[in-house]
Amino acid sequence: MTERNAEVAAAALAAPSSARVLVVDDEPSMRQMLSFALRREGYDVTTAEDGRTALQALEDGVFDVVITDVRMPELSGVDLLREARRLDPSVSVIIMTAYGSKETVLEALRLGATDYVEKTPNLRDELSLRVRKELDRKRLQQENVLLKRTLRTAHQFSNMIGASDAMVAIFQLVETIAPTNSTVLIAGESGTGKELVARAIHFNSLRKDHPFVALNCGALSETLLDSELFGHVRGAYTGADTNKKGLIEVAEKGTIFLDEIGEMSPLVQVKVLRVLQERKFRRLGGTDEVDADIRIIAATNRDLSKLVAEGQFREDLFYRINVIPVRLPPLRDRRDDIPALAEHFVARFARVMGKPITAISGDAMELLKAYAWPGNIRELENALERAVALERTPSILAESLPDQLRSGSHSVAAAAAAPPQGFPSQGFDLEQHVQHLEREYIAEALRRANGVKVKAAELLGMSFRSFRYYTKKYNLK
Repeated sequence: MTERNAEVAAAALAAPSSARVLVVDDEPSMRQMLSFALRREGYDVTTAEDGRTALQALEDGVFDVVITDVRMPELSGVDLLREARRLDPSVSVIIMTAYGSKETVLEALRLGATDYVEKTPNLRDELSLRVRKELDRKRLQQENVLLKRTLRTAHQFSNMIGASDAMVAIFQLVETIAPTNSTVLIAGESGTGKELVARAIHFNSLRKDHPFVALNCGALSETLLDSELFGHVRGAYTGADTNKKGLIEVAEKGTIFLDEIGEMSPLVQVKVLRVLQERKFRRLGGTDEVDADIRIIAATNRDLSKLVAEGQFREDLFYRINVIPVRLPPLRDRRDDIPALAEHFVARFARVMGKPITAISGDAMELLKAYAWPGNIRELENALERAVALERTPSILAESLPDQLRSGSHSVAAAAAAPPQGFPSQGFDLEQHVQHLEREYIAEALRRANGVKVKAAELLGMSFRSFRYYTKKYNLK
Protein backbone atom coordinates (compact mmCIF):
# COMPACT_ATOMS: atom_id res chain seq x y z
CA MET A 1 0.00 0.00 0.00
CA THR A 2 1.41 3.42 -0.96
CA GLU A 3 1.67 6.29 1.55
CA ARG A 4 -1.19 8.06 -0.20
CA ASN A 5 -3.38 4.92 -0.06
CA ALA A 6 -2.56 4.54 3.64
CA GLU A 7 -3.73 8.10 4.30
CA VAL A 8 -6.92 7.53 2.30
CA ALA A 9 -7.61 4.27 4.12
CA ALA A 10 -7.08 5.90 7.50
CA ALA A 11 -9.47 8.71 6.59
CA ALA A 12 -12.07 6.24 5.36
CA LEU A 13 -11.86 4.10 8.48
CA ALA A 14 -12.30 7.13 10.71
CA ALA A 15 -16.02 7.10 9.82
CA PRO A 16 -17.86 3.74 9.76
CA SER A 17 -20.29 5.02 7.13
CA SER A 18 -17.49 5.12 4.55
CA ALA A 19 -16.14 1.62 5.27
CA ARG A 20 -16.78 -0.81 2.39
CA VAL A 21 -17.92 -4.37 3.18
CA LEU A 22 -18.31 -7.26 0.70
CA VAL A 23 -20.75 -10.04 1.71
CA VAL A 24 -20.40 -13.35 -0.14
CA ASP A 25 -22.94 -16.19 0.26
CA ASP A 26 -24.79 -18.46 -2.17
CA GLU A 27 -28.02 -18.20 -0.15
CA PRO A 28 -30.08 -15.12 -1.21
CA SER A 29 -31.82 -14.86 2.17
CA MET A 30 -28.49 -14.83 4.02
CA ARG A 31 -27.08 -12.13 1.73
CA GLN A 32 -30.20 -10.03 2.15
CA MET A 33 -30.27 -10.36 5.95
CA LEU A 34 -26.58 -9.51 6.41
CA SER A 35 -26.69 -6.69 3.86
CA PHE A 36 -29.65 -5.09 5.63
CA ALA A 37 -28.03 -5.40 9.08
CA LEU A 38 -24.66 -3.96 7.98
CA ARG A 39 -26.22 -1.10 6.00
CA ARG A 40 -28.17 -0.19 9.10
CA GLU A 41 -24.78 0.09 10.86
CA GLY A 42 -23.78 2.68 8.26
CA TYR A 43 -21.48 0.58 6.05
CA ASP A 44 -21.28 0.66 2.25
CA VAL A 45 -22.27 -2.96 1.46
CA THR A 46 -21.80 -4.94 -1.77
CA THR A 47 -23.06 -8.53 -2.12
CA ALA A 48 -21.93 -11.45 -4.28
CA GLU A 49 -23.71 -14.78 -4.82
CA ASP A 50 -20.53 -16.82 -5.32
CA GLY A 51 -16.74 -16.71 -5.16
CA ARG A 52 -16.25 -15.84 -8.82
CA THR A 53 -18.53 -12.80 -8.59
CA ALA A 54 -16.81 -11.74 -5.36
CA LEU A 55 -13.40 -12.04 -6.99
CA GLN A 56 -14.54 -9.78 -9.83
CA ALA A 57 -15.77 -7.22 -7.28
CA LEU A 58 -12.38 -7.33 -5.52
CA GLU A 59 -10.59 -6.78 -8.82
CA ASP A 60 -12.83 -3.81 -9.64
CA GLY A 61 -12.77 -2.05 -6.25
CA VAL A 62 -11.22 -1.76 -2.77
CA PHE A 63 -12.95 -3.23 0.30
CA ASP A 64 -12.11 -2.93 3.97
CA VAL A 65 -13.78 -6.19 5.05
CA VAL A 66 -14.88 -9.32 3.19
CA ILE A 67 -17.43 -11.64 4.86
CA THR A 68 -17.65 -14.96 3.07
CA ASP A 69 -19.32 -18.32 3.53
CA VAL A 70 -16.78 -21.13 3.64
CA ARG A 71 -18.69 -23.58 1.38
CA MET A 72 -19.73 -22.30 -2.04
CA PRO A 73 -19.80 -23.82 -5.54
CA GLU A 74 -16.78 -23.43 -7.86
CA LEU A 75 -14.72 -21.18 -5.57
CA SER A 76 -14.79 -21.91 -1.83
CA GLY A 77 -14.46 -19.32 0.91
CA VAL A 78 -10.90 -20.48 1.59
CA ASP A 79 -9.99 -20.16 -2.10
CA LEU A 80 -11.57 -16.70 -2.17
CA LEU A 81 -9.57 -15.76 0.93
CA ARG A 82 -6.35 -16.79 -0.80
CA GLU A 83 -7.15 -14.72 -3.91
CA ALA A 84 -8.40 -11.74 -1.91
CA ARG A 85 -5.17 -11.59 0.10
CA ARG A 86 -3.19 -11.81 -3.13
CA LEU A 87 -5.08 -8.88 -4.64
CA ASP A 88 -5.00 -6.74 -1.49
CA PRO A 89 -2.87 -7.90 1.49
CA SER A 90 -4.54 -5.27 3.72
CA VAL A 91 -8.11 -6.56 3.26
CA SER A 92 -9.73 -8.22 6.30
CA VAL A 93 -11.58 -11.50 5.68
CA ILE A 94 -14.11 -13.01 8.10
CA ILE A 95 -15.11 -16.61 7.38
CA MET A 96 -18.65 -17.87 8.07
CA THR A 97 -19.24 -21.59 8.53
CA ALA A 98 -22.33 -23.64 9.31
CA TYR A 99 -20.31 -26.77 9.85
CA GLY A 100 -17.86 -25.86 12.58
CA SER A 101 -15.08 -27.68 10.74
CA LYS A 102 -11.97 -27.19 12.81
CA GLU A 103 -9.62 -28.12 9.94
CA THR A 104 -11.22 -25.62 7.56
CA VAL A 105 -11.11 -22.84 10.15
CA LEU A 106 -7.46 -23.53 10.94
CA GLU A 107 -6.59 -23.49 7.24
CA ALA A 108 -8.40 -20.16 6.81
CA LEU A 109 -6.62 -18.61 9.78
CA ARG A 110 -3.29 -19.89 8.51
CA LEU A 111 -3.93 -18.20 5.16
CA GLY A 112 -4.63 -14.88 6.86
CA ALA A 113 -8.32 -14.83 7.77
CA THR A 114 -8.99 -12.17 10.39
CA ASP A 115 -11.68 -14.14 12.21
CA TYR A 116 -14.38 -16.77 11.81
CA VAL A 117 -17.95 -17.04 13.04
CA GLU A 118 -20.44 -19.91 13.04
CA LYS A 119 -23.87 -19.50 11.49
CA THR A 120 -25.94 -19.50 14.66
CA PRO A 121 -29.18 -17.60 15.39
CA ASN A 122 -26.97 -14.79 16.73
CA LEU A 123 -25.00 -14.51 13.48
CA ARG A 124 -26.24 -11.02 12.58
CA ASP A 125 -25.31 -9.44 15.93
CA GLU A 126 -22.08 -11.42 16.14
CA LEU A 127 -20.96 -10.29 12.69
CA SER A 128 -21.83 -6.64 13.40
CA LEU A 129 -19.63 -6.81 16.51
CA ARG A 130 -16.75 -8.54 14.67
CA VAL A 131 -16.81 -6.07 11.78
CA ARG A 132 -16.85 -3.08 14.14
CA LYS A 133 -13.92 -4.47 16.13
CA GLU A 134 -11.94 -5.21 12.98
CA LEU A 135 -12.50 -1.72 11.56
CA ASP A 136 -11.44 -0.18 14.89
CA ARG A 137 -8.29 -2.32 14.82
CA LYS A 138 -7.47 -1.28 11.27
CA ARG A 139 -8.12 2.37 12.06
CA LEU A 140 -5.71 2.27 14.99
CA GLN A 141 -3.16 0.44 12.86
CA GLN A 142 -3.38 3.08 10.13
CA GLU A 143 -3.19 5.89 12.67
CA ASN A 144 -0.07 4.28 14.08
CA VAL A 145 1.49 4.09 10.62
CA LEU A 146 0.68 7.76 9.95
CA LEU A 147 1.95 8.78 13.39
CA LYS A 148 5.26 7.02 12.77
CA ARG A 149 5.53 8.73 9.39
CA THR A 150 4.78 12.08 11.01
CA LEU A 151 7.41 11.46 13.68
CA ARG A 152 9.99 10.55 11.06
CA THR A 153 9.17 13.71 9.12
CA ALA A 154 9.33 15.83 12.28
CA HIS A 155 12.74 14.39 13.15
CA GLN A 156 14.37 14.65 9.76
CA PHE A 157 17.70 16.48 9.89
CA SER A 158 16.30 19.16 7.60
CA ASN A 159 13.85 20.13 10.34
CA MET A 160 16.58 20.76 12.92
CA ILE A 161 17.18 24.49 13.01
CA GLY A 162 20.67 25.91 12.77
CA ALA A 163 22.99 27.18 10.05
CA SER A 164 26.01 28.07 12.20
CA ASP A 165 29.24 26.19 11.56
CA ALA A 166 28.93 24.42 14.92
CA MET A 167 25.46 23.07 14.16
CA VAL A 168 26.25 22.11 10.57
CA ALA A 169 29.08 19.96 11.94
CA ILE A 170 26.63 18.39 14.44
CA PHE A 171 24.10 17.62 11.69
CA GLN A 172 26.76 16.00 9.53
CA LEU A 173 28.00 13.86 12.43
CA VAL A 174 24.50 12.79 13.48
CA GLU A 175 23.52 11.93 9.91
CA THR A 176 26.61 9.74 9.63
CA ILE A 177 26.10 7.84 12.89
CA ALA A 178 22.29 7.43 12.71
CA PRO A 179 22.31 4.27 10.53
CA THR A 180 24.87 2.54 12.78
CA ASN A 181 24.17 0.58 15.95
CA SER A 182 26.85 2.33 17.99
CA THR A 183 26.19 3.73 21.45
CA VAL A 184 26.14 7.54 21.52
CA LEU A 185 26.87 9.99 24.34
CA ILE A 186 25.36 13.45 23.85
CA ALA A 187 26.89 16.13 26.08
CA GLY A 188 25.74 19.69 26.53
CA GLU A 189 24.25 22.19 28.93
CA SER A 190 20.62 21.91 30.00
CA GLY A 191 18.27 23.17 27.31
CA THR A 192 20.59 22.62 24.33
CA GLY A 193 18.33 20.01 22.70
CA LYS A 194 19.97 16.71 23.63
CA GLU A 195 16.73 14.71 23.43
CA LEU A 196 15.88 16.30 20.07
CA VAL A 197 19.20 15.05 18.68
CA ALA A 198 18.64 11.60 20.22
CA ARG A 199 15.23 11.37 18.53
CA ALA A 200 16.72 12.47 15.21
CA ILE A 201 19.30 9.69 15.48
CA HIS A 202 16.61 7.10 16.22
CA PHE A 203 14.10 8.15 13.56
CA ASN A 204 16.81 8.13 10.91
CA SER A 205 18.23 4.75 11.98
CA LEU A 206 17.48 1.15 11.01
CA ARG A 207 15.48 0.90 14.27
CA LYS A 208 13.03 3.66 13.29
CA ASP A 209 10.04 1.28 13.10
CA HIS A 210 10.55 0.24 16.73
CA PRO A 211 10.09 2.20 19.99
CA PHE A 212 12.02 5.24 21.15
CA VAL A 213 11.87 5.29 24.96
CA ALA A 214 13.24 8.20 27.02
CA LEU A 215 14.06 8.13 30.74
CA ASN A 216 15.42 10.90 32.96
CA CYS A 217 17.84 9.12 35.29
CA GLY A 218 18.07 12.11 37.63
CA ALA A 219 14.35 12.22 38.40
CA LEU A 220 14.08 8.86 40.20
CA SER A 221 15.49 7.22 43.31
CA GLU A 222 17.82 4.23 42.88
CA THR A 223 15.09 1.62 43.49
CA LEU A 224 12.57 3.29 41.19
CA LEU A 225 15.17 3.78 38.45
CA ASP A 226 16.18 0.12 38.74
CA SER A 227 12.53 -0.95 38.45
CA GLU A 228 11.76 1.46 35.58
CA LEU A 229 14.74 0.29 33.54
CA PHE A 230 14.76 -3.44 34.19
CA GLY A 231 11.25 -4.17 35.43
CA HIS A 232 10.49 -6.32 38.46
CA VAL A 233 8.89 -9.58 39.47
CA ARG A 234 6.06 -9.86 41.93
CA GLY A 235 7.29 -9.44 45.51
CA ALA A 236 10.59 -7.80 44.50
CA TYR A 237 9.85 -5.00 46.97
CA THR A 238 6.97 -3.68 49.06
CA GLY A 239 4.16 -2.73 46.73
CA ALA A 240 5.36 -4.88 43.80
CA ASP A 241 2.08 -6.79 43.49
CA THR A 242 2.52 -7.87 39.87
CA ASN A 243 5.25 -8.56 37.34
CA LYS A 244 6.21 -5.46 35.36
CA LYS A 245 8.20 -4.97 32.17
CA GLY A 246 11.03 -2.46 32.32
CA LEU A 247 11.68 0.21 29.73
CA ILE A 248 14.55 -1.81 28.27
CA GLU A 249 12.03 -4.52 27.35
CA VAL A 250 9.57 -1.90 26.09
CA ALA A 251 12.30 -0.52 23.81
CA GLU A 252 13.09 -3.97 22.35
CA LYS A 253 14.67 -3.61 18.87
CA GLY A 254 14.41 0.18 19.27
CA THR A 255 16.31 2.86 21.16
CA ILE A 256 16.43 3.81 24.84
CA PHE A 257 17.51 7.35 25.68
CA LEU A 258 19.09 7.71 29.13
CA ASP A 259 19.05 11.41 29.97
CA GLU A 260 21.20 12.71 32.85
CA ILE A 261 23.10 9.43 33.00
CA GLY A 262 25.63 11.10 35.30
CA GLU A 263 22.98 11.01 38.05
CA MET A 264 22.72 7.21 37.90
CA SER A 265 23.61 5.37 41.11
CA PRO A 266 26.60 2.93 41.18
CA LEU A 267 24.28 -0.10 41.43
CA VAL A 268 22.29 0.84 38.34
CA GLN A 269 25.51 1.76 36.52
CA VAL A 270 26.71 -1.84 36.97
CA LYS A 271 23.46 -3.20 35.51
CA VAL A 272 23.55 -0.85 32.50
CA LEU A 273 27.18 -1.84 31.90
CA ARG A 274 26.12 -5.50 31.77
CA VAL A 275 23.41 -4.67 29.21
CA LEU A 276 26.03 -3.01 27.02
CA GLN A 277 28.54 -5.83 27.42
CA GLU A 278 26.32 -8.93 27.27
CA ARG A 279 23.01 -7.63 25.90
CA LYS A 280 21.24 -9.34 28.79
CA PHE A 281 19.73 -8.32 32.12
CA ARG A 282 17.62 -9.58 35.01
CA ARG A 283 14.43 -8.02 36.30
CA LEU A 284 14.53 -6.66 39.85
CA GLY A 285 13.96 -9.63 42.14
CA GLY A 286 14.14 -12.12 39.24
CA THR A 287 16.60 -14.82 38.23
CA ASP A 288 15.78 -15.31 34.53
CA GLU A 289 18.05 -13.79 31.89
CA VAL A 290 16.28 -11.47 29.43
CA ASP A 291 17.82 -10.54 26.07
CA ALA A 292 18.18 -6.83 25.27
CA ASP A 293 18.28 -5.95 21.57
CA ILE A 294 18.41 -2.17 21.96
CA ARG A 295 20.50 0.83 21.07
CA ILE A 296 21.49 3.06 23.96
CA ILE A 297 21.84 6.81 23.55
CA ALA A 298 22.93 8.59 26.73
CA ALA A 299 23.05 12.28 27.56
CA THR A 300 24.60 14.40 30.27
CA ASN A 301 25.03 18.03 31.24
CA ARG A 302 27.92 17.11 33.55
CA ASP A 303 31.61 16.39 32.95
CA LEU A 304 31.61 12.58 33.12
CA SER A 305 35.40 12.35 32.94
CA LYS A 306 35.56 14.50 36.08
CA LEU A 307 32.95 12.29 37.77
CA VAL A 308 35.09 9.26 36.87
CA ALA A 309 38.14 10.89 38.46
CA GLU A 310 36.09 11.64 41.59
CA GLY A 311 34.86 8.03 41.79
CA GLN A 312 31.20 8.98 41.16
CA PHE A 313 30.92 7.32 37.76
CA ARG A 314 32.31 3.96 36.61
CA GLU A 315 35.23 4.30 34.23
CA ASP A 316 34.31 1.12 32.31
CA LEU A 317 30.74 2.37 31.79
CA PHE A 318 32.04 5.75 30.64
CA TYR A 319 34.11 4.12 27.91
CA ARG A 320 31.18 1.91 26.91
CA ILE A 321 28.77 4.81 26.41
CA ASN A 322 31.33 7.22 24.99
CA VAL A 323 31.79 5.26 21.75
CA ILE A 324 30.55 8.19 19.66
CA PRO A 325 30.56 11.50 21.57
CA VAL A 326 28.36 14.35 20.36
CA ARG A 327 28.86 17.71 22.08
CA LEU A 328 26.12 20.30 21.62
CA PRO A 329 27.22 23.92 21.82
CA PRO A 330 25.36 26.33 24.14
CA LEU A 331 23.16 28.90 22.44
CA ARG A 332 25.57 31.73 23.31
CA ASP A 333 28.17 30.00 21.09
CA ARG A 334 25.81 29.74 18.11
CA ARG A 335 24.34 33.24 18.16
CA ASP A 336 23.84 33.28 14.39
CA ASP A 337 21.06 30.70 14.87
CA ILE A 338 19.02 32.84 17.28
CA PRO A 339 16.94 34.70 14.61
CA ALA A 340 15.89 31.47 12.85
CA LEU A 341 15.07 29.75 16.14
CA ALA A 342 13.12 32.77 17.37
CA GLU A 343 11.08 33.03 14.18
CA HIS A 344 10.33 29.29 14.36
CA PHE A 345 9.04 29.53 17.94
CA VAL A 346 6.97 32.65 17.27
CA ALA A 347 5.33 31.04 14.22
CA ARG A 348 4.55 27.88 16.19
CA PHE A 349 3.08 29.61 19.24
CA ALA A 350 1.12 32.09 17.12
CA ARG A 351 -0.45 29.16 15.28
CA VAL A 352 -1.24 27.28 18.51
CA MET A 353 -2.72 30.37 20.20
CA GLY A 354 -4.53 31.55 17.08
CA LYS A 355 -2.83 34.97 17.09
CA PRO A 356 -2.00 36.98 13.92
CA ILE A 357 1.66 37.50 14.83
CA THR A 358 3.98 37.23 11.84
CA ALA A 359 7.20 39.01 12.78
CA ILE A 360 9.67 40.09 15.48
CA SER A 361 10.48 43.79 15.72
CA GLY A 362 14.06 44.96 15.20
CA ASP A 363 14.45 46.09 18.82
CA ALA A 364 13.14 42.77 20.15
CA MET A 365 15.47 40.80 17.88
CA GLU A 366 18.47 42.83 19.04
CA LEU A 367 17.62 41.99 22.66
CA LEU A 368 17.27 38.32 21.79
CA LYS A 369 20.67 38.32 20.10
CA ALA A 370 22.38 40.21 22.92
CA TYR A 371 21.13 38.03 25.79
CA ALA A 372 23.46 35.31 27.18
CA TRP A 373 20.73 32.60 27.37
CA PRO A 374 21.97 30.59 30.36
CA GLY A 375 18.95 28.30 29.87
CA ASN A 376 19.79 27.85 26.18
CA ILE A 377 17.12 26.92 23.59
CA ARG A 378 14.59 25.93 26.25
CA GLU A 379 14.81 29.41 27.81
CA LEU A 380 14.46 31.04 24.39
CA GLU A 381 11.39 28.92 23.68
CA ASN A 382 9.78 29.82 27.01
CA ALA A 383 10.54 33.52 26.56
CA LEU A 384 8.88 33.60 23.14
CA GLU A 385 5.86 31.61 24.28
CA ARG A 386 5.34 34.30 26.94
CA ALA A 387 5.90 37.07 24.38
CA VAL A 388 3.34 35.63 21.94
CA ALA A 389 0.80 35.26 24.75
CA LEU A 390 1.25 38.91 25.81
CA GLU A 391 1.67 40.55 22.40
CA ARG A 392 -1.27 42.57 21.00
CA THR A 393 0.29 43.65 17.71
CA PRO A 394 1.28 41.67 14.59
CA SER A 395 4.96 41.84 15.65
CA ILE A 396 6.73 40.82 18.85
CA LEU A 397 7.77 44.07 20.53
CA ALA A 398 10.57 44.51 23.05
CA GLU A 399 7.99 45.28 25.77
CA SER A 400 6.62 41.73 25.54
CA LEU A 401 9.96 40.09 26.31
CA PRO A 402 10.93 39.06 29.88
CA ASP A 403 12.47 41.67 32.17
CA GLN A 404 15.91 40.06 32.25
CA LEU A 405 16.27 40.50 28.49
CA ARG A 406 15.31 44.18 28.59
CA SER A 407 17.53 45.03 31.58
CA GLY A 408 20.72 44.03 29.73
CA SER A 409 22.29 42.71 32.95
CA HIS A 410 22.59 39.23 31.51
CA SER A 411 23.84 40.23 28.09
CA VAL A 412 26.98 38.73 26.62
CA ALA A 413 28.63 42.14 26.44
CA ALA A 414 27.88 42.91 30.10
CA ALA A 415 29.19 39.53 31.20
CA ALA A 416 32.39 39.99 29.19
CA ALA A 417 33.01 43.55 30.41
CA ALA A 418 32.35 42.97 34.12
CA PRO A 419 35.50 41.99 36.06
CA PRO A 420 35.22 39.32 38.80
CA GLN A 421 34.13 40.91 42.08
CA GLY A 422 36.58 40.87 44.99
CA PHE A 423 39.52 39.36 43.11
CA PRO A 424 42.52 39.78 45.49
CA SER A 425 45.78 41.08 44.01
CA GLN A 426 47.79 38.21 45.52
CA GLY A 427 45.43 35.55 44.08
CA PHE A 428 43.46 32.91 46.02
CA ASP A 429 42.40 29.22 46.16
CA LEU A 430 39.65 29.06 43.51
CA GLU A 431 38.49 25.52 44.34
CA GLN A 432 38.08 26.36 48.03
CA HIS A 433 36.20 29.54 47.13
CA VAL A 434 33.82 27.63 44.81
CA GLN A 435 33.13 25.02 47.49
CA HIS A 436 32.34 27.81 49.96
CA LEU A 437 29.87 29.35 47.50
CA GLU A 438 28.29 25.93 46.83
CA ARG A 439 27.74 25.37 50.54
CA GLU A 440 26.28 28.84 51.06
CA TYR A 441 23.83 28.53 48.15
CA ILE A 442 22.70 25.04 49.16
CA ALA A 443 22.19 26.15 52.76
CA GLU A 444 20.19 29.19 51.59
CA ALA A 445 18.05 27.06 49.28
CA LEU A 446 17.26 24.71 52.18
CA ARG A 447 16.31 27.69 54.33
CA ARG A 448 13.99 29.15 51.70
CA ALA A 449 12.41 25.72 51.07
CA ASN A 450 11.87 25.20 54.83
CA GLY A 451 14.06 22.12 54.70
CA VAL A 452 12.18 20.41 51.85
CA LYS A 453 15.05 19.06 49.74
CA VAL A 454 13.01 18.44 46.59
CA LYS A 455 11.90 22.07 46.53
CA ALA A 456 15.41 23.29 47.38
CA ALA A 457 16.83 21.29 44.49
CA GLU A 458 14.28 22.91 42.14
CA LEU A 459 15.32 26.38 43.35
CA LEU A 460 18.89 25.63 42.26
CA GLY A 461 17.92 23.86 39.03
CA MET A 462 19.49 20.60 40.25
CA SER A 463 18.28 17.03 40.25
CA PHE A 464 17.25 15.70 43.64
CA ARG A 465 20.06 13.13 43.59
CA SER A 466 22.73 15.80 42.93
CA PHE A 467 21.29 18.00 45.66
CA ARG A 468 21.31 15.08 48.11
CA TYR A 469 24.98 14.42 47.23
CA TYR A 470 25.96 18.00 48.04
CA THR A 471 24.01 18.11 51.31
CA LYS A 472 25.94 15.04 52.43
CA LYS A 473 29.21 16.51 51.17
CA TYR A 474 28.74 19.70 53.21
CA ASN A 475 26.96 17.99 56.14
CA LEU A 476 23.80 20.01 55.70
CA LYS A 477 20.44 18.78 57.01
